[in-house]
Amino acid sequence: MRQRWPEKLWIVRHGQSAGNVAREAAHAAGHSMIDIPIRDVDVPLSDLGQRQAQALGHWFAALPDEEKPEILISSPYVRARQTAQAICVVGGVAERRPPILDERLREREFGIFDRLTTKGIHEKYPEIAEHRALLGKFYHRAPGGESWADVILRLRGALDTISLHHADRRVLIVCHQVVVLCLRYILEEMDEAQVLAIDKEADVLNCGVCEYEFQPDDAKLCVPKLVRYNFAAPLLAEHAPITAEPDEITGAR
Repeated sequence: MRQRWPEKLWIVRHGQSAGNVAREAAHAAGHSMIDIPIRDVDVPLSDLGQRQAQALGHWFAALPDEEKPEILISSPYVRARQTAQAICVVGGVAERRPPILDERLREREFGIFDRLTTKGIHEKYPEIAEHRALLGKFYHRAPGGESWADVILRLRGALDTISLHHADRRVLIVCHQVVVLCLRYILEEMDEAQVLAIDKEADVLNCGVCEYEFQPDDAKLCVPKLVRYNFAAPLLAEHAPITAEPDEITGAR
């Protein structure tokens, strides 16, 4: 049997961020801008997000050593790094080494839409908003930003690197909402309609667990098998409230 994948792969979204909180406040107040004075890269976890990350870390730490993640790879954005660090601190990773940062796992870039609410986008860029509605978010790229297809292109390279360096290992990825969905798109060989249907069905939970095992197919090649998705038991076990934000054309997430 030829193995080019990890033994097991977990993909988790970061905990609730200060950007999530600020965006909800902006929408509730009917504002055009999200009131957060730092770049998206530097947006930290909220207090609740820290609790969620610790709860997730405790869940991984409770696994037998032979079942824990061996390698943790994280987006370099602060909220993802804080989530990854919280998992490591409580013993959620078998090997005591710092998370590996990979910029290809970063949040989708929003370009000129960054920090704008949906209302703000329609007010400031009505023609672009109309074009996005026609083209759809999978392929639409805001000026200076990325489409989902752009994110998928960089994630294919990230998965190839993981396969090259960490085949037969247990790997945990900490990343962002759209990245979780786009990784599913690649691993399960979906099309646009399939991945958007999953996105529409349920928002990706903060610190929700997506888990894959890799099993041989008829050609004796290991292929990914989805074991669970949006698994919230780690949060429920420690009474950490469950949060999720829909994918919108706004930044500071």
